[in-house]
Amino acid sequence: MIAERIRAYDVFGNIAIVKFPAKTNAAIKKRFAGKIMADNRAITTILEKTGKFHGRLRKQETKWLAGVKTKEALYKENGCVFRFNVDKTYFSPRLSNERKEIAGIVKGNVLVMFAGAGPYSIVIAKNSKAEKVYSNEVNREANKYALLNIGLNNLKYKLLMLNGDIKIIANKIKKGLMVNDGAVPKYFNYIVMPRPQLKDSFLKQAFVLSKKGTIVFYYDFCMETEKYGIVEKIKKEAEKAKKKIKILKIKTAGEIGNRRIRVRIDFKVLN
Repeated sequence: MIAERIRAYDVFGNIAIVKFPAKTNAAIKKRFAGKIMADNRAITTILEKTGKFHGRLRKQETKWLAGVKTKEALYKENGCVFRFNVDKTYFSPRLSNERKEIAGIVKGNVLVMFAGAGPYSIVIAKNSKAEKVYSNEVNREANKYALLNIGLNNLKYKLLMLNGDIKIIANKIKKGLMVNDGAVPKYFNYIVMPRPQLKDSFLKQAFVLSKKGTIVFYYDFCMETEKYGIVEKIKKEAEKAKKKIKILKIKTAGEIGNRRIRVRIDFKVLN
């Protein structure tokens, strides 16, 4: 059966993205695309995934296969609505429960790094006790969609965008400078770090923006047996920053293939 040979596909509201096995012929692809749309009337576009996510901007490559010719998704989750281009900005529907869980925990001032088109930032702003959410992203195209999504969800009063490289932004905040014409607190109560797969941990910037009591949600990627190696990395970075920390939780936040997992380490800054 064709369905048994094809990996699970991702649905982004009106768009489904399918990863086909190598050498799948065009007729089979078209037939499977038609079946998806026949089974789910809300899906009006089928795209084929042709490349992996790559780079700090986490862009992927897809090509149109069937239905409406568009790469702009309209997606809903956790009482929020999002628009974004699936090739130009990273967005994972599989992290919906992660976003909901963190929204149920945070309060005070919250910083979201690597915010993309705003999934974590907007879900948190809409569903948490946070006073204000600060959303940082370096991808200019993603920032355009984030601004649109803030408006779609009526969150201009609660969500401030901090566009640009977090290394530069953190340095500005540390010096008490305005960022994007807005006043930003020097320290945050919670910092959310849904990092892409990069060598740089960006923990240095998280510690610069932390104070006693700050809780950080740090995401990384590793083999299942390497989770505690990530914990040791965090502890070493804390030591470099002259910070004491307490590990609160180690959670597997999804599988990403080849026996690798996304891990979330929650820790609290003690000084």
